[in-house]
Amino acid sequence: MVATTARFAAAIACLVAGSDAFAPSLTGKSAVVNSYRNRAAGPLFADGDGPKDGTTITSARKEIGYDSSSGRFFETDIDPEDCVPDDEYCVVDKKTGELVRLTLEEKERIFLDSLQSYYVSGRQLLNDAEFDLLKEDLAWNGSAMVNMNRKETKYLAAMQAYLKGTPILSDTEFDELKKDLKDEGSQFASSTEPKCYIDTGICTVTYQPDNFRNNLLYLPVGAILTILWLGFGFEVIEPIIRLNPIILAFLGAPLIYNGSISLTDQFIFPNSQIVYGPCPSCESETRVYFGDILGVEGFGDVAAVKCTKCKAQINVQRKTLRASTLPK
Repeated sequence: MVATTARFAAAIACLVAGSDAFAPSLTGKSAVVNSYRNRAAGPLFADGDGPKDGTTITSARKEIGYDSSSGRFFETDIDPEDCVPDDEYCVVDKKTGELVRLTLEEKERIFLDSLQSYYVSGRQLLNDAEFDLLKEDLAWNGSAMVNMNRKETKYLAAMQAYLKGTPILSDTEFDELKKDLKDEGSQFASSTEPKCYIDTGICTVTYQPDNFRNNLLYLPVGAILTILWLGFGFEVIEPIIRLNPIILAFLGAPLIYNGSISLTDQFIFPNSQIVYGPCPSCESETRVYFGDILGVEGFGDVAAVKCTKCKAQINVQRKTLRASTLPK
């Protein structure tokens, strides 16, 4: 029994003594990895091998400088107004030849003019690369103009097909489509900023209805009917039942409202509409009244007015609200 125990103890001692023979060695690649992990962080370059302190590397409007004390590069800004042609759409100043950064509104205007010029007149203002860069720039800036809906796409396709001599819509369908886009406020069917054509010299712009002043036309008749109703209430209803004047006016509101609209549209300002917009020539604000006043005939389908500032003759069409100057 003692001999067996001694042999077992000797076998365990041999295994413990020779256990290092079965352990993997930390040479080669493993040793390199551990050495790299245990090495203290230091400068990027050894002493005397890196760039001098204050050295900068410039690219577009970004500047990278080197700090020798920390051995690290850091980024500095040059000028936030500089334009980066690789990242955004830029234009070249004809006088200085430098790149100019545009605002989002200016980029949207160029994009809209390019589409309308291509589909309406067939002229290409931008080449394919410039147009793709402008569209990508607007998309990254969150502009909704680059995302056309089905009606806007159909509208531009209809204009292009009409210019090619193969219309895909009748005049009635096209007018209805354009009216729907105007009611939705689409910028493809209306232009609130003046545009001038070099070949004809005609400047055009689309006016907008002046809803505030259109509603003010009902105010005179409404005020007169309100006074008459309150007088009728105090003289006729008051002896029978006492009512608060506010409640009395509230009870007569439907009669006053309908009476104001009926009398104004039929007798005072029949067939009335007020529109406003910039002058196509000088961009000064202009208002036009369509309709009659107390039986006196006014402008009908077309209003011919003269700008009070530049004295230019402006023709405004009531149906489309398109204002244009005379050809030069």
